[in-house]
Amino acid sequence: MKTLLLSLLLFPITAHAAGIVLSSPSDYQVIQRQTAAQGELTVAGSLLETDGPVDVEIRLVHDGKAEEWSRLAGSVKGSAFLGKIQLPAGGWYRMEARATRDGQVLAEAVTEHFGIGEIFVVAGQSNSANHGEEKQNTSTGQVASFDGQRWLLASDPQPGASGTGGSFMPPLGDALATHFKVPIGFIACGIGATSVREWLPEGSVFPAPPTRTTRVEQRADAQWTSKGAAFTMLVRRMKQAGPQGFRAVLWHQGESDANQTDSKCTLSGDLYRQYLATIIRESRKQSGIEAPWFVAQASYHVPGDESSDDLRSGQAALWKEGIALEGPDTDTLKGDLREANGKGVHFSSKGLREHAALWERKITPWLEQNVK
Repeated sequence: MKTLLLSLLLFPITAHAAGIVLSSPSDYQVIQRQTAAQGELTVAGSLLETDGPVDVEIRLVHDGKAEEWSRLAGSVKGSAFLGKIQLPAGGWYRMEARATRDGQVLAEAVTEHFGIGEIFVVAGQSNSANHGEEKQNTSTGQVASFDGQRWLLASDPQPGASGTGGSFMPPLGDALATHFKVPIGFIACGIGATSVREWLPEGSVFPAPPTRTTRVEQRADAQWTSKGAAFTMLVRRMKQAGPQGFRAVLWHQGESDANQTDSKCTLSGDLYRQYLATIIRESRKQSGIEAPWFVAQASYHVPGDESSDDLRSGQAALWKEGIALEGPDTDTLKGDLREANGKGVHFSSKGLREHAALWERKITPWLEQNVK
């Protein structure tokens, strides 16, 4: 293992043992791989005040095999350490760290699980969140979620998204982890019943409101504007992943813009394309992350109201214009794939697994072609 370089920078304390603190990696953290074969691990932490110079050593354990202890370059006294190392993609790794002086171990700390794999931000409305009929769990144990502060195994409900039920993320993560042999991470941001208008940056103006108006407000000229709360949250969660910290955004939304009971709240396909293009463009600009977006076709409500050709055309236009990548067509998921024996808009347990399979069929070939 390559020797790590030290940097006297300060990092927040997230895990500790007597005398030594590890802030990175954290337990169940997924680090975005840079190539198909490897990614860059940041090792960061702090030492408590000690008398005299102290060395920091680490070793990694993977597949039951422990490497030799490796000394970090230089010495630290009552300060922070930071190092970066290229590691093979995969997981879970275990990292052990210790502070030593003259060969004597003064303190130790451990991160039990971390991996180099793939991370996805998931946003949109209820079917991108935790509103499915039955909670899902990771069967491989190789799928994790980030709630903005910590990583944990991705058992539903996914932290950071609305709802208390099931999502497509655990089965999607399991399928990707099995195929690519790397851990999968999700940053979930979906908010149930939201219109694309509610996701626009603050101050964005549009002529008619969505059905729910808590995230928008009317102006004096009778136009409407977004308060920007959902967009701000999305950008914040993207930034938390860091530059090149995730692979892509998975966007599943449209039901609250299609075929509304009050026709004035229905959004045209052209305006949908315009508004989502604005969200994509501005999220890249404000986060500083030029991430690809996958956009699903989603306009289904209930039997008899199963799609909106106009809204679907707006979603498809984003792919055709190269603004986004083609996501799955989830309007095709009907019957017992929907809740309440096919009567609802959310997915049944079977439907969540099929939803995941549709996403996997879009993501896998794209990753195979674009990640070398």
